[in-house]
Amino acid sequence: MRMIATSRLTLEPQVAAHAEEMFGVLSDPAIYEHENQPPASIEWLRERFGGLESRLSAHGREQWLNWVIRLRTSGLIGYVQATVLPTERAAIAYVMSSRYWGRGLAREACEAMLAELAGRYEVRTAHAVFKRNNVRSLHLLERLGFAAASPGADVGPDELLMKRSLSTGGEA
Repeated sequence: MRMIATSRLTLEPQVAAHAEEMFGVLSDPAIYEHENQPPASIEWLRERFGGLESRLSAHGREQWLNWVIRLRTSGLIGYVQATVLPTERAAIAYVMSSRYWGRGLAREACEAMLAELAGRYEVRTAHAVFKRNNVRSLHLLERLGFAAASPGADVGPDELLMKRSLSTGGEA
């Protein structure tokens, strides 16, 4: 993994040393309106990040790519991540502090990650699963060129699956 720079952001490969600063970001209750919960402690988060530093799943068939998002003029504001499958596909996810919502930063970070996935990891299709009532995620994915797809077995009844082709930059 390498660092990725955009006009306003730096995406740094996530490591255990990011845990303390990210704990503050991930303690924002607005992030958890639709799912999940904040990390239990800095120590828990440090251990979690340390375990992800291998960049591989336990069976070694998936690449787990995690970047923290740093606003060039300040500190960390969130993360983007991708699970790269051996079939030229990737599942993506993103989290950003609510303090930075509505500024186009999530889109900028996701676009940079998607370009990296296509160019360096030969990913041809990206997908994302999110809660149906998460309108903010729906709008972000639409702006990124994702379109609704037929749900698979791993998509719950309250979730949506969206896909995008990265080979042409258009919708899948």
